[in-house]
Amino acid sequence: MEAIGRLAGGVAHDFNNMLGVILGHVDMAMEDLPTGDPLHNSLQEINRAAERSAKLTRQLLAFARKQMASPRVIDLNDIVSATASLLQRLIGESIKLVWRPGAYVHPVKLDPTQLEQILVNLCINARDAIDNMGQIIIETGNTSVDDISTCTINECLPGDYAILRVRDNGCGMDQDTMTNLFEPFFTTKDIGKGTGLGLATVYGIVRQNNGFIKVESEVRQGATFTIYLPRHHVEPESSPNTPDRESDRTPDTILLVEDEQMNLTMVKLILERQGFRVITALTPNEAIIRANEHEGDIRLLLTDVVMPEMNGRDLAIRLLNRHPGIKVLYMSGYTDDIIARHGVLEEGLHFIQKPFTSGALIAHVKKMLDQDNAPN
Repeated sequence: MEAIGRLAGGVAHDFNNMLGVILGHVDMAMEDLPTGDPLHNSLQEINRAAERSAKLTRQLLAFARKQMASPRVIDLNDIVSATASLLQRLIGESIKLVWRPGAYVHPVKLDPTQLEQILVNLCINARDAIDNMGQIIIETGNTSVDDISTCTINECLPGDYAILRVRDNGCGMDQDTMTNLFEPFFTTKDIGKGTGLGLATVYGIVRQNNGFIKVESEVRQGATFTIYLPRHHVEPESSPNTPDRESDRTPDTILLVEDEQMNLTMVKLILERQGFRVITALTPNEAIIRANEHEGDIRLLLTDVVMPEMNGRDLAIRLLNRHPGIKVLYMSGYTDDIIARHGVLEEGLHFIQKPFTSGALIAHVKKMLDQDNAPN
């Protein structure tokens, strides 16, 4: 599994870099086309194909447990619907997959890739419990827990929850099996047919996101896994009373450091189209020279993490000594274990995972820069 993870991480890095170039240039081309241009549909198809490819990369990393965790507010129905075709391929043609989405399901805050990993592991577990032909049902809905004393599930807390339920008509489980169900490396499968990590991973993800799991099963009566995820209450946006920063201020200067020339050129174009002044460097040492030669403030360092000469974190430390007001945004297509080794997953540091769209990059950059410009 570790060897697969290393291979997946290396493939993902190179693939993510290429996808980032495709997504960035397609975004810019679509912005330049007049409304109704016949090329617009073709570019949209290229964009959809690139986004699907990026999703496949995330799924590969999910299997190897190497993906970055990036929680965001999601709709369970959207993610399950998008994953259904993958799940059907995983469980095979002899097992029927039934998808029953609930109405007005509460929003939850969760990394979509982690939700996909939950679905994959539960469906594989259900598939292995079914002898030949059978059925797996996926359902979503809402529920409330009013009083902890009325809840029979361990770690249950009062509140509103969105629920994700996966049930099968397989062989079911006895009480002893259910007692050890989420223990790492516990498996009832034959040697070579299971690692015992699938349900342990599901449990870890759910608890990490402040949820809990209820399991119901009897021998020869199938099994039902119900996952409770806390409802995310969306805070109302504050009224846009702040002045337009582009009209009131001189263009901000960004130091961009990226050792892949295609990525460097693409990101530079995206930033310049938004009115930023961009200083580019292919290596950290070149970045230090360019920063020292520049007259005036550099508001933001946008740097790759893994590079020759020194990593992005060491570069940021060197620059902060001479430019103490500079903000730092890291980017990488590598997996989380490699990024962590370079000190970029520490709390309070800003990071964007490749491949990213031009809209996502600009939103992240502006949010960081506008923090200084917000009124007291």
